[in-house]
Amino acid sequence: ERTFVFAKRVRDFIKKIPRDISNIEDSSQLVRSSGSIGANYIEANEALGKKDFVFRIKICRKESKESKYWLHLINTNEDANLDKIREKLIQEATELMMIFSSIMRKAE
Repeated sequence: ERTFVFAKRVRDFIKKIPRDISNIEDSSQLVRSSGSIGANYIEANEALGKKDFVFRIKICRKESKESKYWLHLINTNEDANLDKIREKLIQEATELMMIFSSIMRKAE
């Protein structure tokens, strides 16, 4: 549920950002990475074994890191409201990274 909400919030944020060439490209990457977190988590929960589970969780963590990276690159034109939303999304991506790291450590 949390990964789904994150992906939805990212999509809502993207609808509000300025439309310039770099934001179009960066937001496209952000949509993919944010959605991939939840998709891979679903796959992890359907894993064929422990090794497959850990592999999928590592992908979740990687996609969380990538989402954080793209969020940092998005241009908000210094809009305080957009900056606040972005910071909350970066915080959530960071928390997801920590959650997946903890799951990995416990599963390995």
